[in-house]
Amino acid sequence: MFKFRGKRCRELYSAAAIQARVAELGRRITEDHRAHGADVVLVGVMKGSVVFLADLLRQVDLPCTMELIGIQSYGDSTRSSGVVQITADLTRPIEGKHVIVVEDIVDTGLTVAYLLHNFATRQPASLEVCALLHKPERSIQPVEIEYLGFTIPNEFVVGYGLDYAQRYRNLPFIGVLESDADASLPPEI
Repeated sequence: MFKFRGKRCRELYSAAAIQARVAELGRRITEDHRAHGADVVLVGVMKGSVVFLADLLRQVDLPCTMELIGIQSYGDSTRSSGVVQITADLTRPIEGKHVIVVEDIVDTGLTVAYLLHNFATRQPASLEVCALLHKPERSIQPVEIEYLGFTIPNEFVVGYGLDYAQRYRNLPFIGVLESDADASLPPEI
């Protein structure tokens, strides 16, 4: 158990475990896409995936580019609103490209399903998902995750880019923020 700014945080995955898994995902992407002979486009879903995207990008040994897309479905809540909105779109076309959507966490699946549908209309050569975390207990819309870091229980996690009300993204590990009588966290955490 760690204390971070007065809150208790139970470590779920250490920084070393995350880095080892990200390296493995990068190797798999490299192996699977080497035969394409074309650039791979890694599209990070802001803001949560940015840390993961940066580390993953350095592990892919292929010509690749990166894009970012801003999506909002949580706001400052711990539960998805179910309404997905694009807050910042891609800057370059993905038509004819091999696209991998890089997401920090897939829980309900609504955001990723929305993105896959939206991106499919832009006619990429291929479209896959790479997620650091998957929370299958919360799944509403099943999505195929070709590259998965870890499957986690139905707990609210922070760190390594994941946040609660825009805080805790800078933790080097992934942890569960614990609520207690003195904390300002809602009871569902």
